Amino acid sequence: MHPVVREYLLLGLRFDRIEEGFVDAYTGDPDLRRIVAQEPPPQPADLAARAEQLRADVQGSGLSAARQRFLDVHLRALACSARKFAGEDVRFIDEVNEYFDVPISLGNEDDYRGAHRALDDVLPGSGDLRERMRTYRSGEEIPPERLSECVDAFASALRDRVRTRFGLPDRERIDFEIVTDKPWSGFNYYLGDFRSRVAINADLKQHLSGLPHLIAHEAYPGHHTEHCHKEAGIVAQGEHEQTIFLVNTPQCLMAEGLADHALSAAVGPGWGAWAQEIYADLGLRFDGERAERVSGAIAGLLGVRQDAAILLHDQHRPHDEVAAFLQRWSLVSPERARQTLRFLTSPLWRAYISTYVEGYRLLSAWLDSRDASEPRSERFLRLLDEPLVPSQLR
Repeated sequence: MHPVVREYLLLGLRFDRIEEGFVDAYTGDPDLRRIVAQEPPPQPADLAARAEQLRADVQGSGLSAARQRFLDVHLRALACSARKFAGEDVRFIDEVNEYFDVPISLGNEDDYRGAHRALDDVLPGSGDLRERMRTYRSGEEIPPERLSECVDAFASALRDRVRTRFGLPDRERIDFEIVTDKPWSGFNYYLGDFRSRVAINADLKQHLSGLPHLIAHEAYPGHHTEHCHKEAGIVAQGEHEQTIFLVNTPQCLMAEGLADHALSAAVGPGWGAWAQEIYADLGLRFDGERAERVSGAIAGLLGVRQDAAILLHDQHRPHDEVAAFLQRWSLVSPERARQTLRFLTSPLWRAYISTYVEGYRLLSAWLDSRDASEPRSERFLRLLDEPLVPSQLR
């Protein structure tokens, strides 16, 4: 292992001693984890200084240009996290740029009005649009007792497609489990050796139109598939920096953007009709064409939650005003708006919303670029296989 890479892994593991969960996954040398566990508790200011020193060391490391670029932007992100842990006040827009290697700004409310008009067309009626949306969602709820078999059906169907289109290691495996009392809808725990545990939260109502996206996002060809491809490829070739996955780094933005495009990569336009057939085999009624239209319209509201974070943190708007902003544009209930605010005020997770917003946007532009010399599927395969970073794609 290159000494700079070894120091990068040690540094990343030390962050987990400050905030448990900062290391989302680690499949590297277990001796490094033992070394960190036996050290005195790290000080955030020391971690910031070490990250900056390692950035300088990377430049003369002799590593390939691609590996240097990857390490540099991730060490910059770690330096910012350490400064935050040390108590430094960092502007939200700057924090996102340092963490995720992307510039952000407030969205355009005219775009949100356009999305509302599109939803108005697909959800006809004379009532309030928010109420029509709530009625539509309630009619799409998956009965809790049917959730497990629906998960299995979509995992099997997507796995077959991904194995044919993108390839999977022969011994890869996912264990799905239904859980409760979690703040998220689904979560991938990558365990290494081509194995994942994917948890699906039964407390949050799962919807017929959302489940195919969720399984694609967490499993095939999303997070699990990406981990498998990188472990079988660049990790096996010696790029050990890919054995650690750290929160609030460009890795997260790239991974969430990839996963949010996973269903379109595996199935493409017409995913609604494809899902409708699977549900029909299970005896469940689902209007796939309508669901696809609703999903397309809702995509226009992607930036609302990021705007809410900017209003909250950089413009210091009152919580009630930001909650009203979320209710107005995202068409959510007061309770859901307050839940979003709790996420946006978490010291560790407040910036993470930008991984979904900017990750989806960046990868949309890159995957669909008219100047692309390769098919969209080949570009998606590159995302699975290569350690690309946001500034590189821009």
